[in-house]
Amino acid sequence: MAKKNKESQEIRFEDAILRLENIVQKLEDGKLNLDDSLKYFEEGVKLSRTCEAKLSEAKGRVEILMKGIAKASKESPEEENVS
Repeated sequence: MAKKNKESQEIRFEDAILRLENIVQKLEDGKLNLDDSLKYFEEGVKLSRTCEAKLSEAKGRVEILMKGIAKASKESPEEENVS
């Protein structure tokens, strides 16, 4: 099961979204039997969690970069005043 989770984490965000949209379309069509519907629903939940994790990771990276930019901009005026 860890292998399956690792594979889902390695999927690109864009590919996961496309697959998720495809699953939603199949489920909304209403042509699937109950077992297939549950399989697609389960896959969709996993993809949704993967996308959420990837977005959270990206948000964290952006926040780190923005803090670095803010810190650099605060330090720049002081350095100019010292010259």
